Amino acid sequence: MLSEEIFSVQNETEFRGLALRVFKFQYQNNKVYKQFCELLNKNPNNVSSLQEIPFLPIEFFKSHKIVSTQNSPEIIFTSSGTTGNQTSKHYVTDLSLYEKSFLTAFERFYGKPEEMVILALLPSYLERTGSSLIFMADALIKKSKQAESGFYLHNLDDLHKTLEKTEKAGKKTLLIGVSFALLDLVERYKFNLKNTIVMETGGMKGRRKEMIRTELHEILFKGFGVSVIHSEYGMTELLSQAYSYGEGIFECPPWMKILIRDSEDALSLLPLNKTGGINVIDLANFNSCSFIATQDLGRNKARGKTEILGRFDHSDIRGCNLLIL
Repeated sequence: MLSEEIFSVQNETEFRGLALRVFKFQYQNNKVYKQFCELLNKNPNNVSSLQEIPFLPIEFFKSHKIVSTQNSPEIIFTSSGTTGNQTSKHYVTDLSLYEKSFLTAFERFYGKPEEMVILALLPSYLERTGSSLIFMADALIKKSKQAESGFYLHNLDDLHKTLEKTEKAGKKTLLIGVSFALLDLVERYKFNLKNTIVMETGGMKGRRKEMIRTELHEILFKGFGVSVIHSEYGMTELLSQAYSYGEGIFECPPWMKILIRDSEDALSLLPLNKTGGINVIDLANFNSCSFIATQDLGRNKARGKTEILGRFDHSDIRGCNLLIL
């Protein structure tokens, strides 16, 4: 089965061949995606490269049920949203795909979760249901099997004590947190972390004013006493994550790829070092849609790395009127 080949991709040639097969499968089995492709006059007979594959605007997850299977969902992941805003829904019919995706990618970038303390400071996500990030963090915490591992909501004092304890013991630790909560923590305490990776997942979630990455990371550098801030790039509509070891430069696992589209022409792709909208190919999204045009901005660098720059302003999204069914 195609789904069994996703996580064994070794090179660009294998990725391209598998992506075209996934495109054909989803064209044939995803009614919404097929209708979208037909509007663009694209089908498996005239698509022979990654650049020709249509990317479904991520907004469709707010208004349509995006599935490529008749199987019932095992879980429905939902995006966060302010009151009155419509949220995305991702109908996940095979949770094992998601679990294999995030566990395999995490081990590829950070090693086995069993060998580290994992601390999750994710209050905005814990305060609602349906978060794919909470599902992933919970699985990693359970895998870690370390007594100190766990979730933190507003108990920053407890988190401070835990970090002091793991630092003193020399334990390899990962602190993954939403941006506003990490800022809350370093405003209350100062750290000098030597054994801890600090990873921000982005977003102020309406709790603070939005900051550019360099400004945010500068505060976190000083507050945690670290030289780099790691980041995770994922979203409700995907089943895979990219990771950054610092400076907002991300790498994808082998079954995921980022392409950059022209912000003036949504159907054209840009070369290296040109800024535009981020298109994601996520082959793990086999039962949903693997080809998604996000609302994020970025630029591709050499050696498969991508700089994530932020979000589109609504006024900056062009060429999308023809993308509405």
